[in-house]
Amino acid sequence: MLGLKLFKLRGGVHPEGRKQLAAEHGIRSLPLPAELFIPLQQHIGAPATPVVKVGERVLKGQLLAAAQGAVSAPVHAPTSGTITALGDHVAPHPSGLPVPTITLTSDGAEQWLEAAGCATPLELAAEEIAAQVAAAGIVGLGGATFPAALKLNLSRNSGVQTLILNGGECEPYLTCDDRIMRERAPQIVEGIQLIARAVAADEVLVGIEDNKPQAIAAMQAAAQGSSVQVVVMPSMYPMGSEKQIIQVLTGKEIPAGGRPADIGVLVHNVATAYAVQQAIRYGRPLISRIVTVSGGAIKTACNVEALVGTPVQALIDFADGYAQPTARLVLGGPMMGQQFTHTGVPVVKGTSGVLALTASEIGQAEPSPCIRCTTCVRACPVGLLPLEMAAHIRASDLTGAVALGLKDCIACGSCSYVCPAHIPLVHYFNYAKGDLAAQERAKLKLEATKKLAEDRTARIARIERERAEAAARRKAAREAKERAAKAAAESEGAA
Repeated sequence: MLGLKLFKLRGGVHPEGRKQLAAEHGIRSLPLPAELFIPLQQHIGAPATPVVKVGERVLKGQLLAAAQGAVSAPVHAPTSGTITALGDHVAPHPSGLPVPTITLTSDGAEQWLEAAGCATPLELAAEEIAAQVAAAGIVGLGGATFPAALKLNLSRNSGVQTLILNGGECEPYLTCDDRIMRERAPQIVEGIQLIARAVAADEVLVGIEDNKPQAIAAMQAAAQGSSVQVVVMPSMYPMGSEKQIIQVLTGKEIPAGGRPADIGVLVHNVATAYAVQQAIRYGRPLISRIVTVSGGAIKTACNVEALVGTPVQALIDFADGYAQPTARLVLGGPMMGQQFTHTGVPVVKGTSGVLALTASEIGQAEPSPCIRCTTCVRACPVGLLPLEMAAHIRASDLTGAVALGLKDCIACGSCSYVCPAHIPLVHYFNYAKGDLAAQERAKLKLEATKKLAEDRTARIARIERERAEAAARRKAAREAKERAAKAAAESEGAA
């Protein structure tokens, strides 16, 4: 369906797409790596807890680490082989610091763990769908990596009416969602129907930017005869952001500090829908994902299906290496992705792209003083005042920045992109959010310590009270015994 009324998006920018580098290259499977490095933290929330030991042989799809707590996700073996290490490995993060990781040495057999699929998945109960999604370790594949099952359960309990599937893929260079919609549309539509059933949504919309005509046609054909509506959206950054796609397709805005479920909406990525379909119909956990390998420094841009834990260097080698000197390596898109320097970092569930950019592509320039042109204000899709927030952050006034809406910033980088003074505004906001998170953790730790101290004081007081009460009971018993003995003695004397 193409006739749905669209609502205007506030702000936004139009960076050069550069999607042509990889868009016409179909999805290819990456050769099996000799070693896979599988981090325990590939999602928002608590890291998974290992359930395997060094030296243990595992099968493809076998559980390696279980979810820990309410907000977590399990991880599974991407191939069959032997666990050779449980330790730290370099993380897919700008810091490059090591994180707890399971090292799996492949045996080349690709032997699957026997899995129980479902021939009639659309007949499953909502709770069963969510349970299987949780067991499969599925997280948001658009980049947020929030555990998908938790979103399903929260949305069902909140009475969601509208399910939106995000096929915007507004980041430059990235074409992994475009390709999966072109090549696996029927599976995606079935996954969408499963998600809709899990949350009892009345309306199901798939938003796709108008620069993906082939993906639009494929999704329309697959959705024919179903309740799934394919909606064409204008190409603009950050159209693929959760808040923006909701605003464009429904006209609704998420309240400050709120969630989409607060306004009756749930948003999932199209690749997440595919993962849901694979988990429910075939019993396959999330052990691989589509990754775009692109950028001006890459010799042969491509879209590959890579196993989770594959070293990034293997993807670069598969793309025939570098054609030009690389000025910056990025995991994800150039606007919101993370820079990295160590190509031994592994592909994780949230890795949508591996970009090798040249100096001309990143266009680095030295920042100059703000000229108060307000270009950043006009570009902000959330309607914030980036220049004012940055001024408060530079003055170490985080409270003032929060009052101006820092927590509503989606870190899209539109403000930095348009700034004529080349001020890295989004870096200020990310730094400030990290500082706020650290303060919040310190506050929670202080509160927990205070509660422990109060509990200890109460426990000591209770013990002392119980001791005093026991001593009083013993004294009373002794005195009663003495009175009884005295009375008995007097009675005998009288006789």
